[in-house]
Amino acid sequence: MTTTTTALDRYIGLSDRAVQDEAALDEALALFAADATVEIGPEPVRGSEAIAAFYRAHLAAHAESRHFWNTIVLEDGTLRAEWVCAARMADGSLMTVAGVEHATLDARGLIVHLRNEFTRLPG
Repeated sequence: MTTTTTALDRYIGLSDRAVQDEAALDEALALFAADATVEIGPEPVRGSEAIAAFYRAHLAAHAESRHFWNTIVLEDGTLRAEWVCAARMADGSLMTVAGVEHATLDARGLIVHLRNEFTRLPG
């Protein structure tokens, strides 16, 4: 696991627990500003309610997962995390996926924009 403790690190770390723990999902969602934008799926989602709905649907497809990642803070303050994940899906199948996430934070340290680029599509 990474040794930094940015909002992006907390978000990725909580995602594994959030598969089975509603409190971990709530904690992860609290890392986002109310008007944040998340670009992970086919269409961006904006705002607390849409982001919560997106993650609830996403996590419902998983039975368990394990992420590994490395985070750096870029010169402009943007956070960049290269990550990989192995997961058992709710239907019992296995999946691996990898990518690079970029997070922009507001003055309070909340994520206002999260964008993912897959380097290995789920499969």
